[in-house]
Amino acid sequence: MQMGSILHITMTSEDSQARTEVEGKEERGVALMDGKLLRADIKGRMILAMTMQFISHQFPDYHDPTIEDAYKTQVRIDNEPAYLDILDTAGQAEFTAMREQYMRGGEGFIICYSVTDRQSFQEAAKFKELIFQVRHTCEIPLVLVGNKIDLEEFRQVSTEEGWSLAREYNCAFFETSAALRFCIDDAFHGLVREIRKKESMTSLMEKKLKRKDSLWKKLKGSLKKKKANMT
Repeated sequence: MQMGSILHITMTSEDSQARTEVEGKEERGVALMDGKLLRADIKGRMILAMTMQFISHQFPDYHDPTIEDAYKTQVRIDNEPAYLDILDTAGQAEFTAMREQYMRGGEGFIICYSVTDRQSFQEAAKFKELIFQVRHTCEIPLVLVGNKIDLEEFRQVSTEEGWSLAREYNCAFFETSAALRFCIDDAFHGLVREIRKKESMTSLMEKKLKRKDSLWKKLKGSLKKKKANMT
């Protein structure tokens, strides 16, 4: 039975650790010129297969859930470079404390289920509530993925059900096949776009708040001058 899984991705500003990682590697230095570092934490064979297809176009023949693996890749999405550091958490996210740690750290999430396993879909339907409990906000970039569509004859979850859950989540939805590498890039790229969109909106709001604060300070200063002149 394939349980639902979450892929956590964080986009952070370039820091000393990032510079150390890319030191002496020109192509990675270029990837970080926009000051962004993508980090991802993953669990489970299904997410591992999607990740391996995304970074190396290979489908894993074997996955040991007790071994923690890390993967790194450089990609360009919408002509912007991104550096991905992907960690297979080897089932550690099953533990509540560890799971909450990953949910706090991720800026975006791929919630993944198998279309051949209704229980994984039901589990996936609970993940947004878990994220909300940890982050206390619904404004989290999400992508919902129904994997294994190459096994259509064993399908237990319809495409319409996937779209319905995505509308409830207010997020993008993709049906993929890790085995055939179908729509894998679309899912990863979609999440990065959602993270970038949120960053852009946050930056815009911060600029507006600074502008309002500046105008308010000018207004207060003007009122003080008028009051002083009146006295």
